Amino acid sequence: MKAVNIIAVYSVSGDQILMCRRRKEPYKGRSNLVGGKLETGEDGLAAAYRELEEETGVTASDITLVHVMDFLYHVYDIRLEVYAGKLRHEVAVHGDENELYWAELTQDFHDTEKFAGESNLGHILAVIERNKESIFGGNA
Repeated sequence: MKAVNIIAVYSVSGDQILMCRRRKEPYKGRSNLVGGKLETGEDGLAAAYRELEEETGVTASDITLVHVMDFLYHVYDIRLEVYAGKLRHEVAVHGDENELYWAELTQDFHDTEKFAGESNLGHILAVIERNKESIFGGNA
């Protein structure tokens, strides 16, 4: 089974989330969390930090990631690992793969015209929101 990840990066203030506007299919033109594929034999958390740095410039010194949940998509033979973290300080994000931007958390992330993932993004962010204290600790 192929493993991929997505990473919910929250701003220092916790009121915005880092999004990317996809430049290719699937979901071309829609917004999603950053992430990517795990390499063969790679640890999931290590892959999340690697992908985050490659796609945004955010490093392990900028954020602590927590493994929040996984989804198994048997029909696609994919395991999706979901990580979340809150920036410790302001970071100038940058990347070449997709357009990066900060989104307000007040949006309807279930809107499949704007956001990737068949409403899963809305579900993921709702679970993180309900569990902010345990995920982000005293920094929620």
